[in-house]
Amino acid sequence: MTRSVLLLRAVNVSGRNSVPMARLREMLATETDLAEVSTYIASGNILCATPTNPAASCAAVHEAIEAEFGVKTPVIHRDHAQLVASEKAQPFPDGEEKYVHAMFLEAACRADAVEVLEDRLQPGESLALVDDDLWIDYGSGGVHSTKLTKAVLDRALGVAGTARNLRTVRKLIDLTA
Repeated sequence: MTRSVLLLRAVNVSGRNSVPMARLREMLATETDLAEVSTYIASGNILCATPTNPAASCAAVHEAIEAEFGVKTPVIHRDHAQLVASEKAQPFPDGEEKYVHAMFLEAACRADAVEVLEDRLQPGESLALVDDDLWIDYGSGGVHSTKLTKAVLDRALGVAGTARNLRTVRKLIDLTA
């Protein structure tokens, strides 16, 4: 049986969009068709057996979270093989784990997204699109000094996404193995 992760965007951040993980696990086990549900850290990483229909499962999880917690959040699916392939193809092997991030996108982004975002890069920052994942190396300045804000990314990409640092991506690969 293969395993997957369903990634939630911007939950449990600075006291906003509260989604208690224990209640989320209970709810998903009883109100969706997901199997073997667990979570990893409170930032919205739902681990499960790979659903038969990932798009339908993402929609069901989205609806359940909105109904239970009043939080509207994209739910993005990646299976183990997709995580491994993306991490292997990411172009920043020498970047620090805490500064290199994968932004997992719901679907293909706009054709000109990378070009638009490159104009906003700070010195030391780099980015690259790997399938439906935007990899960003924030360099030594980290995410706190970037001009690649949520609004800028959303506008340029034209599709929702959620980011995890390389350390978390690697942990999710281990947990879905």
